[in-house]
Amino acid sequence: MSQTLSSSTLLVVALAPLVGALAAGILGTKFGGNVIGRRLSHSVTILGVLLSFVLSAMTLQSVVVDGARFNETIYTWMVVGGLKMEIGFLVDGLTAMMMCVVTFVSLMVHIYTVGYMEEDEGYNRFFAYISLFTFSMLMLVMSNNMLQLFFGWEAVGLVSYLLIGFWFNKPTAIFANMKAFLVNRVGDFGFILGIGLLAAYTGSLNYSEVFAQSGELAKLSLPGTDWMLITVICVCLFIGAMGKSAQFPLHVWLPDSMEGPTPISALIHAATMVTAGIFMVARMSPLFELSDAALNFILIIGGITALFMGFLGIIQNDIKRIVAYSTLSQLGYMTVALGASAYSVAVFHLMTHAFFKALLFLAAGSVIMGVHHNQDIRWMGGLRKYMPITWLTCLLGSLALIGTPFFSGFYSKDEIIMAVHASQLPAAGFAYFAVLAGVFITAFYSFRLYFLVFHGKERFDQNPDAHHGHHDHGHHGHDSKPHESPWVVTVPLILLAIPSVLIGFFTIGPMLFGDYFKDAIFVNAEIHQAMKLLGEEFHGPVALALHGFMAAPFWLALAGVVSAYYMYMVNPALPAAIKRRVMPIYILLENKYYMDWFNENVLAPAARGLGVALWKVGDQAVIDGAVVNGSWRIVGWVSGVVRKIQTGYLYDYALTMVLGIFVLMTYFVWLK
Repeated sequence: MSQTLSSSTLLVVALAPLVGALAAGILGTKFGGNVIGRRLSHSVTILGVLLSFVLSAMTLQSVVVDGARFNETIYTWMVVGGLKMEIGFLVDGLTAMMMCVVTFVSLMVHIYTVGYMEEDEGYNRFFAYISLFTFSMLMLVMSNNMLQLFFGWEAVGLVSYLLIGFWFNKPTAIFANMKAFLVNRVGDFGFILGIGLLAAYTGSLNYSEVFAQSGELAKLSLPGTDWMLITVICVCLFIGAMGKSAQFPLHVWLPDSMEGPTPISALIHAATMVTAGIFMVARMSPLFELSDAALNFILIIGGITALFMGFLGIIQNDIKRIVAYSTLSQLGYMTVALGASAYSVAVFHLMTHAFFKALLFLAAGSVIMGVHHNQDIRWMGGLRKYMPITWLTCLLGSLALIGTPFFSGFYSKDEIIMAVHASQLPAAGFAYFAVLAGVFITAFYSFRLYFLVFHGKERFDQNPDAHHGHHDHGHHGHDSKPHESPWVVTVPLILLAIPSVLIGFFTIGPMLFGDYFKDAIFVNAEIHQAMKLLGEEFHGPVALALHGFMAAPFWLALAGVVSAYYMYMVNPALPAAIKRRVMPIYILLENKYYMDWFNENVLAPAARGLGVALWKVGDQAVIDGAVVNGSWRIVGWVSGVVRKIQTGYLYDYALTMVLGIFVLMTYFVWLK
């Protein structure tokens, strides 16, 4: 195969899901007259994503084996001055990996959805949305310029809004999708400011051209301040990542997004959309490497998210929300790695996390189906014998999540902890404590869920809210006993479990310590030495895993598992006793650190007050009152005065002319 990739192939990768989305969304809904039925709707969308995955896998092979690369403009939209607005693709190791992750997880979700949404009225519409989301995410990761990056960024935000509020008759779903939309707009405001500053100072939106001028940007200050321009740009870009990747304090939308159907929890909030911010920062590594201030900021935000979002997972009882808070915590780990200049480690964890977290979300959905749409883990228990495939795959996903040696999650998570430990930045100390403490917390809440759901006494027939509680939608039978899910649900679980166990072992060498990311990620090894130090200590995946059994993270994780087992299997009265002793802390966690209260009772009224003030003073008083209405009043007054002079009598005009000549003569005489 040649050293360059085909633009036609890359166009098919991106557009195949779009074609499926249009077919299902137009021809399969009332909008287009329901021309095609359910079977054809899911078939065309699944085939579109399957085609994208196959071609993405072939592209990855070309990139790895042949060193193939692609960086070209496909279409020029417009040229404004010297600024080109284009659609183009950049395919290197980073892009090819992301293409495969997005399309594979999306394919699994598409297949899973056939069983999960079987009896939902919006079946075809749901397939249209998830295919449209896949197209948007591919356009984001394949872009070679910031205009297309921003288009994909906003498109995934729009489709996530549609998916979170998919059941638009539920008030909680409508509240959740609006919350996600508004919080992401806050982050996107910073993101577009960063893009605007880059365009203003470099005259380009193309990655390569911007990166080529990064050295010049580092010498500039923001006009009117003594702030480094590159720091302002990087912080603005990272604020965009804080919204999309749900970093504190812009994390509040993600737990509420569980109001959407379970398949989108896996697609959007585990594997793809929330990792867009991580991908973007890694792609912009040539800029971020020039600002230690921005990297310290990233370390602090990531550390807070990794630690404090994990605490919230401990007290949750909704199975999906526990996994959601786990996602928040793991996104914090990825962000911490970015701050330590271990961009490749962050992206490596992004990849491994995509598989085991999508697996855990889909396993949670399978459990919800098996217990007739109860989501409260307090009313489960003993499901292992009823749902063996779901049990085993969920166990494998949980072991990967907590960083068990030889599992995929171990390799990426352990390297993050080591990279932060090796970082010389001032904020690295706090971040190291946060990710280390987070290991115990993650293991505790993960196995609290596992033990309460799959082991212990059967409690699914004691649920007081069994018939009128808050459940996910759909109906899959109402037998008295739980049941294993159909093959369209269990096959994706098995296929996701395989990389959750194995992919870290086989890819850690080339991705972190080889040249896989050589032209995609830039690290100034002289200043930021974390990756250099990690490379010196790496002696293969087997040696790393064996060493892992003796390292602190393993023992912390084991302590978390043992604690969960003792508290929920051996001595189930202990959690209630602890809760009574630390009630103030429990109330703080139950209210999610009062972030929602602050946003709804302080921030929102303040924003509303500012908006009303701008409307009353700025719009009504200044613009309408002074500028618009004031201008016509002045014109009317002047015309009223002038009109009185226009009498129509000749002697009035003659007198005026004589007076005018007299004034002019007097003026010129005075000048002399």
